[in-house]
Amino acid sequence: MLFAHSSDSKRGIPSQDYAAHIGGVVKLASQAIDAAAQYASTDGELLRTIVSLAAEFHDLGKLDAENQDVLSGKRKERHLPVQHTDAGTAYLLDKLEVAVGAALIRSHHIGLPDFIEEQNREKRNVLRDVNVLERVNRSLSELVRIHKETRLSSEDLRPKLHEVIGDASLFFRIALSCLADGDHADTAIHYQNQTADEPFIAVRPADRLAALDRYVESLKQDNDRSRLRSEVYAACRDVDIPGNIVSCDSPVGTGKTTAVMAHLLAQAQKRKLRRIIVVLPFTNIITQSVKVYRDALVLPGEDPKLVVAELHHRAEFQDIHSRQFTALWKAPIVVTTAVNFFETLASNTPATLRRLHNLPGSAVFIDESHAALPAKLLPLAWRWIKGFAREWSCYWVLASGSLNRFWKIEEFDEERPDVPEIIPETLRKRLAQYEMGRITYQFNEPPLSARELVKWVATLPGPRIVILNTVQSAAVVAKEYADRYGRQNIEHLSTALMPHDRGKTLDKIKSRLEDRNNTEWSLIATSCVEAGVDLSFQTGVREAASLVSLLQTAGRVNRHGKIKAATVWTVVLKESELLKKNPGMHDSSKVLLKLLREENAIAPDRCTDALKREIRLAGTFTNDLLKWETGMRFPQIEEKFRVIANDTRIVVIDENMVSKMENHHPVDWRDIQDSSVQIWGYRLEYLRVPEVSGHPGIYKWIYSYDDFIGYMAGIMKMTNDPNNFVV
Repeated sequence: MLFAHSSDSKRGIPSQDYAAHIGGVVKLASQAIDAAAQYASTDGELLRTIVSLAAEFHDLGKLDAENQDVLSGKRKERHLPVQHTDAGTAYLLDKLEVAVGAALIRSHHIGLPDFIEEQNREKRNVLRDVNVLERVNRSLSELVRIHKETRLSSEDLRPKLHEVIGDASLFFRIALSCLADGDHADTAIHYQNQTADEPFIAVRPADRLAALDRYVESLKQDNDRSRLRSEVYAACRDVDIPGNIVSCDSPVGTGKTTAVMAHLLAQAQKRKLRRIIVVLPFTNIITQSVKVYRDALVLPGEDPKLVVAELHHRAEFQDIHSRQFTALWKAPIVVTTAVNFFETLASNTPATLRRLHNLPGSAVFIDESHAALPAKLLPLAWRWIKGFAREWSCYWVLASGSLNRFWKIEEFDEERPDVPEIIPETLRKRLAQYEMGRITYQFNEPPLSARELVKWVATLPGPRIVILNTVQSAAVVAKEYADRYGRQNIEHLSTALMPHDRGKTLDKIKSRLEDRNNTEWSLIATSCVEAGVDLSFQTGVREAASLVSLLQTAGRVNRHGKIKAATVWTVVLKESELLKKNPGMHDSSKVLLKLLREENAIAPDRCTDALKREIRLAGTFTNDLLKWETGMRFPQIEEKFRVIANDTRIVVIDENMVSKMENHHPVDWRDIQDSSVQIWGYRLEYLRVPEVSGHPGIYKWIYSYDDFIGYMAGIMKMTNDPNNFVV
């Protein structure tokens, strides 16, 4: 008997049969291919052929006698002695002459290559592992013979293929996604970490749109603003616009969350799309949007968590014992963050790309699209948006309360295309009247320490929202505020808290805001509350970050225009004590401060100018990204396309969850997400935070944690030099 995976004696799981694994991967990858290929405009049949071939021969090298000794248990080794992907790569490359399929096999563990680098290698070494090349060349015919006997196939596959017609970079990512998902899923099923019959839930756009209509109708009130919201909803739902990319410029408080969803459901029905993906900025608080969608869209008898998937973290794991916790885009409605979404598109890593094949045929709502990414990343993201719209039938809505039409900037797109607006011009002008006089902007220019900031904030009209640029700064200022004015007068909200605790804090904040007699308190937060959260404070304070962030903050102040000319302040912090600058906001904050010192009016129509300035400060970086994408230099794209500039890791806080995982009890990726936070990788090494036993790539928190400042409670207790800890 031949094997593909070794046994797990501790859990009583035998080695996996080679033929069974290959058959399982072919079946699961084919399901992914068929679902994606039906939406392809050019390369659907090529995708079917290429990935099926790669799935058939992806583990050919495991048939090497030395590898079989390890897989069968005759010989104990931590790793296979002979690198196993090179044999399948060689067979498809040299025998079947299917170079694209060979590249997929080569990449199904280590990720997509730098094709420019591959082209510069000696011809015999292209895509090959030189450490085993000679051995594989000698044994290849025998390995293929054994494979065909095992799979009961004598057919000599030599398909006639054309070159990739569309965007080759997108094609390679989607193809590897199908292969990796089939491979990882079949392995997880064998090790009893995943069920073989995961439920499929259809998007059912007509039914969900009817449910949404009923939900919105129940919210109507007898006032002008409510009537305008109803007009926005009807306009978005009923508009019929050709093309695959549209925009929605709608001010805060006009019901964009439900109105755009109605539009997406209507388009999903018309275009026969299979999924709706909602993308919120950065590591945003997405719980509120998820709650609205679950209340409005889940049909009788359905599980809300399976219908509307809530993805906070970039949760993906390459290790064989942790793969089952990767969060995939399989639900009919997915709500996630720009970090999760766009860094998936940028990835070359199989564990991350696993979910990408679920994107073709999706309607995608990029909420606060101007704030979804740093300016220097937007041109490449725009290329992907256009590519998926053109070649994979994706339908995109770029929405914002202060929309920046970045596609009209020549540095972003030389064609400067027209992207139609789904709200009629006359209605948009009426909506804009509500924004006039709602907010005034002030600049408190002298840099402030934590103590100075707290004392000054307490003098402003309350309740107040203060948004800072790092998790550490928010925690330090919140603790300083609590020490000076009492815990009862301060709330804190950031990704230092587990999603469960963020949800509880958000509910408490909403409750306090409803009490008009309870005004002498402040919320200290990070950018996670900038967008998609229905909160309205009397005063706002924003650490200098970017013009779009300042406008986003204004959306959390005097949201419904009940106060005349509420104020949003910009401040600069002293980089001393425990306050740290966010390096990712260096250029954008520089542009904002220049605008403020020039006494330019702060308004949405200034965003385009600010964006141009930010792009110019980025130098050649943006053009380099576009050149690397064209050249299919996948490792460079993954390394440099970072929404958040540093590598972060999943850290499980809940001790009961850690215990379940270490004892191999059934755990869903949603359970991991709700019980964890993300912390920079290099800091985990500094703090010596251990991995969860048996699950490489997932860590367990061993320091203090509380529901006020989260894991920062442990940081601020345990280190004698917390000034070095920046998050």
